[in-house]
Amino acid sequence: QVQLVESGGGLVQPGGSLRLSCTASENIFDFNTMNWYRLPPGKEREFVAYINVGGKTEYADSVKGRFTISRDGAKKAVYLQMNSLTPEDTAVYYCVAKRLSRHFWGQGTQVTVSS
Repeated sequence: QVQLVESGGGLVQPGGSLRLSCTASENIFDFNTMNWYRLPPGKEREFVAYINVGGKTEYADSVKGRFTISRDGAKKAVYLQMNSLTPEDTAVYYCVAKRLSRHFWGQGTQVTVSS
């Protein structure tokens, strides 16, 4: 069973930054994409960003220019650098590894943006 462990969440003021980490139990290059999703309070779960095996990245419109996804294969890790945070970024953030039709989810890490 694939295990994904997120870390780096917390409370930050508007305009601040956080860096989320996701560490996998397997080689991240064995997955088609490594993704970040988020679940804002009272809302639907939404896509945030992905990076594929070839290094291509995609972002939700709401985070473009503010968030950056990256990876370190040797550490089996994927990161999400989040800058210029706003209260609308408050959510539980999940790391998701996708291999064909199989999706593996981490337990999530809470990010709260508030003054």
